[in-house]
Amino acid sequence: MIKTYKQLTYEQRCQIFALKKIGNTQQEIAGVAGVSQSAISREFKRNTGRRGYRHKQAQKRC
Repeated sequence: MIKTYKQLTYEQRCQIFALKKIGNTQQEIAGVAGVSQSAISREFKRNTGRRGYRHKQAQKRC
């Protein structure tokens, strides 16, 4: 079975941003957002700069 890739929604990115800001772990964020912990890890790796995680910028780039 081939797994299909599903992009995060803008609402999920906003939720991720808010949860990270208050100090939740990647595992906690994944549970609340309904995605895998590895998806959260990739999201942070791709969209975190010197000023932290940027959900609006991430959405523009997707």
